[in-house]
Amino acid sequence: MVGDDEQRSALLRASKPPSKDLFSTLITANHILHNQNVVDAYGHISVRNPQDPNTFFISKSLAPALVASRDDLEEYHVADASPVNADAPKGFAERFIHSEIYKKYHGVQSVVHAHAEAVLPFSISSIPLRPVFHMAGVMGPQCPVYDIAQHYRNSDSLHSMLVTNEHLGASLAAGFSPSTMLSKGTSMLRSFVTSQPDVAPDMPACPTILMRGHGFTCVGTTIEEAVYRAVYTCVNARVQTQAVLMQGGFNVGLVGERFGGGEKETGPAKHEDVKYLSEREAKDAWTVNQGHAERPWKLWCAEVERLPLYRNELGPPPGA
Repeated sequence: MVGDDEQRSALLRASKPPSKDLFSTLITANHILHNQNVVDAYGHISVRNPQDPNTFFISKSLAPALVASRDDLEEYHVADASPVNADAPKGFAERFIHSEIYKKYHGVQSVVHAHAEAVLPFSISSIPLRPVFHMAGVMGPQCPVYDIAQHYRNSDSLHSMLVTNEHLGASLAAGFSPSTMLSKGTSMLRSFVTSQPDVAPDMPACPTILMRGHGFTCVGTTIEEAVYRAVYTCVNARVQTQAVLMQGGFNVGLVGERFGGGEKETGPAKHEDVKYLSEREAKDAWTVNQGHAERPWKLWCAEVERLPLYRNELGPPPGA
């Protein structure tokens, strides 16, 4: 009986089209990601269909800043990333990033993929991307690195670094829940072996993953959460980069003095590291910030609404 009730409920939801508010929010999210320098002409955000979890919406092959209307959004099947509309125009080649994440993690409702320059160095260097201030707890205690080179098959004619089919999308999705987390103090970029549990959790162990030489992908339980996570991942990358450069200069004696009285230390300098948030601090910081994450969202909505580059023909999102 419970199964019949759930089936009837699912059919009832599927019979109703998604609300205008959902599409308005998705359009504005595209604009915010561009305005916050997370995406440029490339990059995309999607949302799972709340009426039918087996499909998702993402813009057509457009620069995020130019997404403006319901007609700019296309619906795709989670099963294979094929368009629901057989006559749909050209879509994003990397829509498999989104479909495979939705397929694996039923709690994920929105996905962001971007090539932000601030994040890219952490995908190709031995320095792990870790939260260094409280707002960055949203990205998790440390971002694993997905190396697509470990997942190509003989059938992949192009090793373009792009996730352009189901098996590459599936390996990326699995990378959000690595079998072994990167060592917190690692000094070497590692390609991890992804785990394939019989039943995947609703949400991945790591909400943000770096992609070697490509960018990053993050997930959220809402569009707003996914945008928040993407923005503060980039902010953290900039702050961490500056801190690492400052600390490196200090360690080799190029910056500052090692004694309060102005004396220079003689002999080799003691190596010191940047102070990162602990796993507990990162988790608790996001627990607290999650309660008022609507504050920056409303600000970001107001900013893009007033800039002439961005048009949202459906009007501002609810509560903006």
